[in-house]
Formats: sequence, structure tokens, C-alpha cells
Amino acid sequence: MTLKLVIGNKNYSSWSMRPWLALRANNIPFDEVFVPLYTGAADKQRILDVSRAGKVPILVDGEVTVWDSLAIIEYVAERFPEKRLWPEHPAQRAHARSVSAEMHSGFAALRNECGMNLHRPVRAIELSADARANIARVEQIWAECRQRYGQSGPFLFGAFSAADAMFAPVVHRFRTYAIEVAKETRAYMDAMMALPAFAEWTKAGLAETIIIEKFETP
Repeated sequence: MTLKLVIGNKNYSSWSMRPWLALRANNIPFDEVFVPLYTGAADKQRILDVSRAGKVPILVDGEVTVWDSLAIIEYVAERFPEKRLWPEHPAQRAHARSVSAEMHSGFAALRNECGMNLHRPVRAIELSADARANIARVEQIWAECRQRYGQSGPFLFGAFSAADAMFAPVVHRFRTYAIEVAKETRAYMDAMMALPAFAEWTKAGLAETIIIEKFETP
């Protein structure tokens, strides 16, 4: 049975992007179900009919329903172990899970001040000290991973992994808000943007015409 992934707007939904990218970049077949966000009670009910959590993304695999980006990625990693969504070496896998969980639960200032919006013209904004600290920490994580594992490929742990999927929306945030970053950070961003699955999501997001006003106001 083919997996079904319920997602929101590709222009805005960073949470949807993560498991979508993990699946697509690893050539795992799935049916995509798009439910536009913040468009009224009917679309909200469509999400609730799949998961009482009422949020996207949601993965449906037969009788199994999984919600939350990181939980979906973990489920897919167990369901398709041959795809090696996490690094094979236990220490590297622990490192990848740690930075992914940190991304999942942290960086509130960066999220709030630099929301994902692919349509937004590229330009810098004034950021708080907390957001700048978040940016510095992301760069630190990326630099450390690349220094340790970069000899085996262009991504955080060499080959593309779940950790890259978890940080993918940050690549868009750094680009959209013209964040000044180190040369090594830019090289990693370029590698991510050149990934066919990343480019596919971006193209689809830019083609969307739905505008969510709450995400357009700084």
C-alpha cells in the first residue's frame, strides 16, 4: 500500500516540507494530499478527519497514522531501513538525531521573525538578539557536521539524511531574509538548493497562488 502524506501550502509550511523532502529525496513512493491552511472550517475538518491533532503534516500507512514531522521521519526510517535516512554508524546516528531534535524543539526567535515564505522578495530585516543567536547556533551545527563528516558528501552527514530534511526550511529562511553567513554555510545551502527534491518543492511553492495574510505581515 502506498503511503499518503497530508501537507499544507508549500510556500509556507516548513513542517510539511521536512517529511516530504525525506520521502522524495530517498525515492520512497507516496501520494501527496494537499490541504490549504487557514482557509476555513471545511479544510480544517479535512485535517481533523485524518488526525485529531488537527495539524499537518500527517502520514497515513494503511492502519497507521503518524503526525508531527520528526515522528513521521522516524517512522519512515524504520519502515524503509534500506534507505538509511539516518547515518549507519551509531555515533553519527546519535549526533544526527540530536541536532534534528534541537531543530525540532528550538530556534523560536528565528522561526517567529523569519517565517518561511518562498514568495517573499529577498531582503534583510532587523533581527532580535535571540534570532541572531539562533542563526549563530545553526551555523555552528552545520559547520561541525560538515567538518566531521563532509569528506563523504556535501550534506551534514555526507550523504543526504533526515537531519538535512529537518534543517531544509532554514535554508529557505537564510536565503529569503538575506542572512549573512559564512562561506562554509553558503556552500551547504548551495548543495541543498541543488538537490532535485528541494528544487521540486521550491518550484511548486513558488507556483502557488494562495496568500495567507498572517504570514505576509512582518
